[in-house]
Amino acid sequence: MTAFTELLGCRFPIQQAPMGGVSSAPQLPVAVAAAGGFGMLSAVLQPAEVLAATLAVLPSRAAIGVNFLVPFLEDRAAVEVAAARVPLVDFFWGEPDAALISLVHDGGALASWQVGSVEEARAAAEAGCDLVVVQGVEAGGHVRGRLGLLALLDLVLEAVDVPVIAAGGLATERSVAAVLAAGAAAARVGTRFVATHEARAEGAHPDYVDALLRSRGEDTVLTEAYSAMWPAAPHRVLASCIEAASAGDSAMVGETSMGGATFGVPRWAVVSPNASTTGEIAAMALYAGQGVGAVNWIGSAADVVHELAGQKVQI
Repeated sequence: MTAFTELLGCRFPIQQAPMGGVSSAPQLPVAVAAAGGFGMLSAVLQPAEVLAATLAVLPSRAAIGVNFLVPFLEDRAAVEVAAARVPLVDFFWGEPDAALISLVHDGGALASWQVGSVEEARAAAEAGCDLVVVQGVEAGGHVRGRLGLLALLDLVLEAVDVPVIAAGGLATERSVAAVLAAGAAAARVGTRFVATHEARAEGAHPDYVDALLRSRGEDTVLTEAYSAMWPAAPHRVLASCIEAASAGDSAMVGETSMGGATFGVPRWAVVSPNASTTGEIAAMALYAGQGVGAVNWIGSAADVVHELAGQKVQI
């Protein structure tokens, strides 16, 4: 047990990272929660009414939170909807906002903010966050900080009094154990959960999953290449998708659905391919953390939770 499991009522201090289209449907976070971890639903591009319908199908008292990307949060009513239905509401990107945190607390939920620096961690704690998520530069997807995870985690643990969740490149039992031993209250794991049956069913496109299975940590790159729809936001992707995107010259690479809407995907857009996406999948943003080399088999979300927790899994 850690401060994280005590606060949120899950068995293991393992949190599935919120990942755009991959976890905007409930199947993956529900499966993670059922296995004893803490699942995270991505609310990116989901209006309040769509989010409410999504949350309505969650099991009662499930260990599941909702994440908002602040640059895409246009309707704060969605935060109210989330806070009234789940135990944790999480935010990423932008200065920690005390008004948003108060909105979460008013709804009866705990609040967390993912940060990339000591200064941002202090600001999150001062804004009233109950937990802080520290993201190292090894992380896949959009990357806030510039320090390695263990170095940043050590600094943040000295700077704040709230429980700290570690994120960035974690994909194995040993890496999870390392951050817990270093003082983290939980480990946030993203890329490893993409290669699960539940993610493939509703979230990640099969070609995206296959690309992860073929990749090593050295095959990822931190870049701002995919800046359409979200400029000046560094992110870690597979180098292969940059090569594929550079080989084409059409303005659009495909079409996808998210948040109840269907729209075209511009070349170099930040949108990652989900199960509904069609077009040049290899040229879209294939987010991956440096732990991707450990992603070499597909199992259930429960298999991954148990593997990360050090329990024997039959592959």
